[in-house]
Amino acid sequence: MAKLLKKPLKLALVQLASGADKAANLAHARTKVLEAAAKGANIVVLPECFNSPYGTKFFPKYAETLLPSPPTKEQSPSYHALSEIAKEAKAYLVGGSIPEYAEDTKKYYNTSLTFDPQGNILATHRKVHLFDIDIPGKITFRESEVLSPGNKVTIVDLPEYGKVAIAICYDVRFPELAMIAARKGCFLLLYPGAFNLTTGALHWELQARARAVDNQVYVGLCSPARDMTAEYNAWGHSVVVDPNAEILSQLDEKEGIAYADLDGARIEEVRKGIPIYTQRRFEVYPDVSEGKVKYEE
Repeated sequence: MAKLLKKPLKLALVQLASGADKAANLAHARTKVLEAAAKGANIVVLPECFNSPYGTKFFPKYAETLLPSPPTKEQSPSYHALSEIAKEAKAYLVGGSIPEYAEDTKKYYNTSLTFDPQGNILATHRKVHLFDIDIPGKITFRESEVLSPGNKVTIVDLPEYGKVAIAICYDVRFPELAMIAARKGCFLLLYPGAFNLTTGALHWELQARARAVDNQVYVGLCSPARDMTAEYNAWGHSVVVDPNAEILSQLDEKEGIAYADLDGARIEEVRKGIPIYTQRRFEVYPDVSEGKVKYEE
């Protein structure tokens, strides 16, 4: 069995509280990413919409233009801040997500940017599945009122470690996306996400553990910290799960950093013990990773 994770690494999920001041949010993110890097983190992840409040009415106000790449500092201060932070931290940085405005299509997206330790952009993921829900008496939310969906699976190849998949929040509810990434050789699935108090209590931890046990890979869900004075109240509880669906690290609702040590030997051990990778029956059902799959690698 080829090693999916070439050598051990330390993962850090930074759970932030973000307010109305974008510059302050970016400065706060820098402080916490550098704190994680100082403790040995090789991959650092920020939450969904870390540079702004989360909400459909906020997306246009805080949106930045990312294309053509690289954008100017005026077009995207967050892009340049993330690039500099990754370089300063000497770590891979998954920049949560930011609201994006595309000049060519006149559309808004929820977009994640990943940078290498030299500050180079590695991948861009636009949220594929938009958060449109209506739970009577609990919560109604429709991202599609403002946002448009992305259209690809995003896989990042980190030369010294292996392949990582990046998706955003509601994407975690769709096992096909995770399954394709795992079939393509990812050892880790990362989801910056902002579940709310209703859906978080119901399914946050469950989704993390489900995607891990489905695919026998590591999974990380990185949430904003909870702010009960904000219009949208995030669940928090950022969590890292191992390939056997065991929780390695989990926060409460407050600001903090969740650390976890990931090792390829653990993936091999789990897959050897319960060998679903050699037991699938593709003559009975199709392999979702085959066929017309859009993915970036």
